Amino acid sequence: MPRIAEPPGRSKEVVWARCPQHSGASALKDTTGNAFKAGATRAQSRMQLDGPCADVVQLQEQIERLKSHLRLAVIFGGNKSTPGGVVYQSHNTRSWKSYEYVAQDIAASLERIGFRDVQVMPDDMHLSDRLRRGGIHMAWLNSGGVQGYNPASHTPAMLEMLGVPYVGHDPLAATTLDNKHSFKREAICAGLPTAPFSTWHMARGPFRPDMNSRFRHAFGDYPGPFIVKPVSGRASLHVNVVEDRATLPDVVAEVYRATENVVLIEKYLPGREFCIAVAGPITARRRRLVRGRDPFTFAALERVFSSDEKIFTSMDVRPITKDRFKSLNRGDSKLLDRMHRLACKVFLEFNLGSLIRIDIRADENDELHILEANPKPDLKQPAEGVTSLICAGLAESGMDYDDLILSLLADRLDYLLTHRRQAVGHILDLLDAHSSRGSSKRQRESSEELTASGHETDPRASALSDVGAKAVDDAKSADASVQTLVTSAQKIAKAAAFINEVAAEINVLALNATIEASRAGEKGGSLAMLTSDAKSLSGQAY
Repeated sequence: MPRIAEPPGRSKEVVWARCPQHSGASALKDTTGNAFKAGATRAQSRMQLDGPCADVVQLQEQIERLKSHLRLAVIFGGNKSTPGGVVYQSHNTRSWKSYEYVAQDIAASLERIGFRDVQVMPDDMHLSDRLRRGGIHMAWLNSGGVQGYNPASHTPAMLEMLGVPYVGHDPLAATTLDNKHSFKREAICAGLPTAPFSTWHMARGPFRPDMNSRFRHAFGDYPGPFIVKPVSGRASLHVNVVEDRATLPDVVAEVYRATENVVLIEKYLPGREFCIAVAGPITARRRRLVRGRDPFTFAALERVFSSDEKIFTSMDVRPITKDRFKSLNRGDSKLLDRMHRLACKVFLEFNLGSLIRIDIRADENDELHILEANPKPDLKQPAEGVTSLICAGLAESGMDYDDLILSLLADRLDYLLTHRRQAVGHILDLLDAHSSRGSSKRQRESSEELTASGHETDPRASALSDVGAKAVDDAKSADASVQTLVTSAQKIAKAAAFINEVAAEINVLALNATIEASRAGEKGGSLAMLTSDAKSLSGQAY
């Protein structure tokens, strides 16, 4: 039975280790003997804090109230080749894909759940304008980026700057997870098992394993085979199995030419390969929310290789069909428990806020090692004969696709409403407005009941009832007047803005005309006169 590989020289019950980045931290063990970093990580604090959404029933009610008013945008990868999509086209370090069809699946699911206003849009240079014009309150990230370096972090960074909350990883988490070497270094620092590795960038010259001290430190006398792949990639593209050291330089150069980025060289692990998904503790079953004690792990699968496969073939080459994986059964309970603990530790150690898929492989001694953590696992809705490694395990958790989408949204809202209330003030305003409308309706109903009761018990109360009705009518009339004034003010503001815009354009034209007049000399006298008139006109426009 595969077991988790422990760092040499450390106790098997300690899974978090000191390192310079966490020099002031200490270890905290749970009842199973697993050690966790002390301090409030995102997931841990949510499980312990009695905040506004600590009651999952209240969270369910808040989501129900938001369905009719919250405007959502599902964002997919913009295409740099689209006219006006970017200022200048540059290189993609990772193989680009729009994921638009997946975004459409997510949007359709949100609509089935009950959200009335869901839009789908690309994350090119016009994203901020689309969000503003659509009045978007919250976004769902389903993009690996448009172009450039560390593209997975570009859109979350833009949303952070714009103040639009979102479902997805923050910029630091997104780029750490998407850069395999960064993820592996932090995993080692946290005491998590991963295969030995080294990196190389061709800016330093050709790769020479025999002269590379870091390579020798990582692999010692190990002769091969190796895995050579991009540090940032998608769908197992440009991943190569290299049998010996002599072939490494050519393959490293080939991967670099395809990506123009750092190349990862990793020890090949010959054992079984698994994957498991992990997300936050809020989950939905038949659209009803529940709060778990730990991060939610699911879709624990073993990947099935054909006789000619040493690594999992890209889904771009071979779609994910049911014959390419198998569920782990109850007889694998110890393995499932170890995978669950590994996934939870990654989620907590990296302080994650959304779904990831962890790829795990066993070595020749059946010890488990984390290969990588995918920050944007495929969320395509299952179709006839084709599924994804995430959705394939939903049934065993008592969930369907819509439950998963609701779980991810609810978990993110729970975190935002509990820990980042200043970032979601506009969403809190929606909830308050809904509550006020409900309160006003209840007050009107109570007033009508009291009025009816007064008629039944004392005829003299009819006079008071008439006074109350007149007060209500007066209030409605005053409210209508206020609304009319507000509407008029808005129209005036728009007109003033338009006039100012025209005036600014006139000023620009006048300035250009002045320049041309000065160049023309005396012949430009008439032009200068027109310029003066234009300036006077623009001044009157203000």
